[in-house]
Amino acid sequence: MRFKEDETIELKKSLTTLKEGLISISAILNKHGAGELWFGVAPDGKAAGLVVNEKTLRDISQSIAAHIEPRIYPQITMEKVNGKPCVKIAFSGKEKPYFSYGRAYMRVADEDRHLTAKELENLILARNREALRWDNQPCKLSIKDLSEKKVKTFVKRAGLAWDKITNVLEKLGLLKDGQLLNAAPLFFVKEPTLQLRCAVFATTDSATIIDRHDFTGDILELIEEAQKYILKNIHIGMKLDGLYRVDVPEISVAAMREAIINAFCHRDYRDPDYVQVAIFKDRLEIRNPGELYGGLTIDAIRKGNVSRRRNPLIAELLRRIQMVETWGRGMRLILTEEPTAQFSEVAQIFITAFTRPSYAESGMTTDKTTDKTTDKDLSATARKILDLVASNPVITQKELAARLGLTEDGVYYHTTKLKRLALLTRIGGKKEGRWTVLKQQDEEPGNK
Repeated sequence: MRFKEDETIELKKSLTTLKEGLISISAILNKHGAGELWFGVAPDGKAAGLVVNEKTLRDISQSIAAHIEPRIYPQITMEKVNGKPCVKIAFSGKEKPYFSYGRAYMRVADEDRHLTAKELENLILARNREALRWDNQPCKLSIKDLSEKKVKTFVKRAGLAWDKITNVLEKLGLLKDGQLLNAAPLFFVKEPTLQLRCAVFATTDSATIIDRHDFTGDILELIEEAQKYILKNIHIGMKLDGLYRVDVPEISVAAMREAIINAFCHRDYRDPDYVQVAIFKDRLEIRNPGELYGGLTIDAIRKGNVSRRRNPLIAELLRRIQMVETWGRGMRLILTEEPTAQFSEVAQIFITAFTRPSYAESGMTTDKTTDKTTDKDLSATARKILDLVASNPVITQKELAARLGLTEDGVYYHTTKLKRLALLTRIGGKKEGRWTVLKQQDEEPGNK
């Protein structure tokens, strides 16, 4: 039997180097969490042997207890190596950092190096990170507060086999010692309290709000609501796919959806603030409470496949239904689809911002060959208004607001813009007036 020292195995020829051996134990624990220390085996791997009796083993055990903190409980045995008696110490521990003789060390190859103050701080933060996580802490709700229908839908979507709800929750990692964890209600609670705040602003700042809507739901519902709200309030262009017209939003759906999912997945749930969608004239912002996690920087995430997860249990649940990946490729997807996307951190809020191409244009274009105004940059909301007033010229702004899910100020903003573009006019007062669509939207390809 031949040994070789490495990052998890330390060899000592005799017990005269006991102190150095205990330092190696702490260094290996701080790097790998487990390893072996052998006495009676030279560093070159040859068995030297030593005198081993019960007192020998007891003295080693007492030295480990006296000089390594936090306390560990290794397995100390006499083993024969090439017929010679040696001492094997098998150890493990999860309470980093470990200290020996009052100092912290880290294993590098087969050496034990002193930890700097910064390295020690990082090790302590790493140890506490699991304990400080929000998503894996017990919550006040119980299984009876969950919707079994939601759980079944999730299980089917994830391609898992259904079992009774307690077994399913255990398999998903949502039960600990019989208690429901915080991540479970985010997905499955009967009466959700999670909120999403959305707003549309008239200009490039937040001075004038033309529409505002707060949504309440579970995490999956709010991801869909955020996407629908954005698509309702940004410009929609079009392209031809054969004989058919296909709507093309001014911002990539794949990129905005990834940003929305990231906001809910990586937000700081200890912060009572909301995920926010803010639509300005020149940009879309998706905001979530909580700065980048685990020492990540904006430069690092822009470079690609790197991710540190504040809420790994939430991320794992989203991964099971193919909404996130484990390889940190979300930012690359966003930047591939929207190369001008910007990331920033303001007042402990992480912001993903997408430029709106329509801002650089007039909002309408003129086909110079026909001198005809087209609607290729007209927003989906504006199109709906034209459709509604064309079918019901006496519809009021209040009724339009109800049909579209906008405030009356929001309707006024869109109708004023349509009037300015000479697409719409109104004759008469608020109650008795009539709308007139001055120009019809382009006909569908193939229609005459």
